[in-house]
Amino acid sequence: MAQTSPSAAPRVLVVDDETVLAGMVANYLQRAGFTTSVAHDGVTAVERALAERPDVVVLDLGLPGKDGVQVCEEIRRASDCYIIMLTARNEEIDKLVGLTAGADDYMTKPFSARELVARVQVLLRRPRADKVVDEPVRTIGALRIDPTGRRVAVAGTEVELTRTEFDLLQVLSARPAAAFTRRQLVDAVWGPEWVGDEHLVDVHIGHLRRKLAEVAEPVFVETVRGVGYRMGPGR
Repeated sequence: MAQTSPSAAPRVLVVDDETVLAGMVANYLQRAGFTTSVAHDGVTAVERALAERPDVVVLDLGLPGKDGVQVCEEIRRASDCYIIMLTARNEEIDKLVGLTAGADDYMTKPFSARELVARVQVLLRRPRADKVVDEPVRTIGALRIDPTGRRVAVAGTEVELTRTEFDLLQVLSARPAAAFTRRQLVDAVWGPEWVGDEHLVDVHIGHLRRKLAEVAEPVFVETVRGVGYRMGPGR
């Protein structure tokens, strides 16, 4: 059941089958000024996410009914909310699976509830997808980026990107000749307060490249060895 909080407060859905942990996290978030609700299985999580339209979903990877990956994919098809994936093991495959499904960030259990609240606050300081950005359309070879409509097309075919993938592409394409370090991309997309593994950027860039390459072969995002990434020629 949703906790009472001011109507303007951001909404966070906490999904974890560990009832004590879920309640603790929800209470921490509530004390930080968020409206919170809790789900303990995958089916309920999807239902509540679609009904309540939370701003952020804190989602455990291991859930009964539907696992966290399935829940993440279903939520992502219907919502552009931020998703923080929780994983029980400090293994790279767990993190990659969660991010591949469309999560924006991840944390490994056990974690600090205070750090989780800070991560949620950092995500919510990112520009909202519904905020109108008065910028001209950018064209790089066959790639067309519309910052105002937050739409991307390759050779006339629209490509569906997650919020994080679009934000990374927007930063890179704003200065197509510049090489960006991971830290610069983290600061621009996640914010300078974000603390975590900067290789998170590599995973999202990999997804971005794959989605663009499924439509056309040109390399739109290049790796700059020893530095980071820059826009490719797209030809």
